Amino acid sequence: MDNAKRVASGTWGELWLDGEKVAEVYKFQAKVTMDKENIPQCGVIWTDSKVRSISGTGSMGLHKASSRMARKIGDAIKRGQDLRFTAVSKLADPDAYGAERVSIKDVSFDDLTLADWEAAVSGKVEAPFTFRDYDYLDLIPEVN
Repeated sequence: MDNAKRVASGTWGELWLDGEKVAEVYKFQAKVTMDKENIPQCGVIWTDSKVRSISGTGSMGLHKASSRMARKIGDAIKRGQDLRFTAVSKLADPDAYGAERVSIKDVSFDDLTLADWEAAVSGKVEAPFTFRDYDYLDLIPEVN
């Protein structure tokens, strides 16, 4: 990195949910966790491990500007349906070395906030989710 301005800022983040831009998003996170099993070995003092499975979890933070989540999953939850979505995250700071886009697949929301407000406080909604797959669409290149 030749200059601190090359660090990508979340200010330039964007999110789409099933092709629909989520303008009220203020934060987004998706991560893969590896479930590991310790594998003991004779003659070796170090503990080593083997990945047995992986799981995807995440969350999006939304300014309360619409009833997007109620519209997307509200009725389906009452019918016992587990709707699945594709989320595309884009981080494209104009001072960075490039943009990064990742497609998060089979997004299943964990809950639906029906109401959460307080006087003199801007409304925000947290929408946690799990997912089953991902693909990088664009990567920021390494610069030496």
